Amino acid sequence: MAEQVSVQLKKIDAYRWLIPREGGMRTDGMVYADERLMGDIKNDQSLLQVRNVAFLPGIVGYSLAMPDIHWGYGFPIGGVAAFDEGEGIVSPGGVGYDINCGVRLMRSGLERKEIQAKIGGIVDALLVNIPSGVGSHRKDLKLNKEQQRKVLQKGAQWAVDQGYGQWKDLEHIEEKGRIPNADPDLVSPKALERGRAQLGTLGSGNHFVEVGYVAEVYDEGVARDLGLAKDQVTVIVHTGSRGLGHQVCDDSIRVMLQAAHKYGIELPDKQLCCAPLASKEGKEYLAAMACAANFAFANRQIITHWVRETFEQVLRMGPSTLKLDLIYDVCHNIAKMEVHKVDGKERRLCVHRKGATRAFPPHHPDVPADYQETGQPVLIPGDMGRCSYVLVGTQRAYEETFGSTCHGAGRVMSRHQAKKNAMGRAITQELEAKGIYVRAASQATIAEEIPEAYKDVSDVVDVVQGAGIGKKVVQLKPMGVIKG
Repeated sequence: MAEQVSVQLKKIDAYRWLIPREGGMRTDGMVYADERLMGDIKNDQSLLQVRNVAFLPGIVGYSLAMPDIHWGYGFPIGGVAAFDEGEGIVSPGGVGYDINCGVRLMRSGLERKEIQAKIGGIVDALLVNIPSGVGSHRKDLKLNKEQQRKVLQKGAQWAVDQGYGQWKDLEHIEEKGRIPNADPDLVSPKALERGRAQLGTLGSGNHFVEVGYVAEVYDEGVARDLGLAKDQVTVIVHTGSRGLGHQVCDDSIRVMLQAAHKYGIELPDKQLCCAPLASKEGKEYLAAMACAANFAFANRQIITHWVRETFEQVLRMGPSTLKLDLIYDVCHNIAKMEVHKVDGKERRLCVHRKGATRAFPPHHPDVPADYQETGQPVLIPGDMGRCSYVLVGTQRAYEETFGSTCHGAGRVMSRHQAKKNAMGRAITQELEAKGIYVRAASQATIAEEIPEAYKDVSDVVDVVQGAGIGKKVVQLKPMGVIKG
């Protein structure tokens, strides 16, 4: 990290804080938080990271931070920044190591009471059918080189081609499950090898599959349009591009450190290493990143297929009864070329969302036909002991944050500290006492993911709602969870 610099903050209103432009900053920073969350945010160096991002060439609008912001590599997690196509840069630190870590939500034709007594069997079967934990893989799905190339080029479309899901699923995935211009030739042999046996796996850390139900409905009309109702059973899948994406990022950082020097880009922190969007290095990073993003889309699609199979197996019901339909799938770690209005004129920008969710408004052409009147579904998972939220995008988000909002609760405790806090406690039993059945590849994962390791996602979502950069639709509560 660069030398410590005090960050000036100016409170704009109940939900917005300005980091004024000074020194080499090319723009202001803007942080979305209330007083309580700002107290947590000040405990790490994430505000300094918001300030540092504002130094990067070609930045347009504010250097933005969502209310779930916390310290990350280069950019803060919860950071959003857009860069002009002609003058701007792309930075691996603005995407993160887990490229296209994202989340998808399925609704069902079931009510909570129908599965309450069977939740243990469902969760146990999910843990068997969906490989979880560090280095997890399925022996029956190891790709050959040609298959892997197609996954990297076609994403979720490849998975559906192979019978993992339905064609209608693709209509409800950001970018229809495929980032264009992916070039597998730019993915290193090491990255390819790391990913070859990991498709259809959850991985480790905070990744999970959660069976829950609709606990609260805030907007009956929008909930109905999304196919959601009180006490309905839902499933969330949260994972990304596994070892392949991590290696793509690692490989790219080495290239970008040299590129920043080559193009004379002054960095307040070397973790912000980058290259001009118009450069060979910039174009090649985006093409390799697209491969990892497509791998992640395919990964979540295959896991969805196995979730459906698991429900059929345990509940002995067919697809027409289960009705496990995909509501939406969103990216959390991505850089994408998008058209936005800046000072009244349309400009093509590279929008970095790192630990942030796209939140496009009603009638935007990139929102699926089913949601043109409601706006894009925005999925905000919380920790395994509290709740998650479904929101929709707003016009205000589109105008203020390049159509972006938060992505989750945001950590307030390191994994090491979480393990210390969990020592001597029976976390699984604590959660079962609250009616939540949790299983994981290891007890260490459960200890790292204790609920108090995270901000309360309700506080984060209240800021989003108050600031107008997302609109609450329903609250989901967990019944059973498998963790990576």
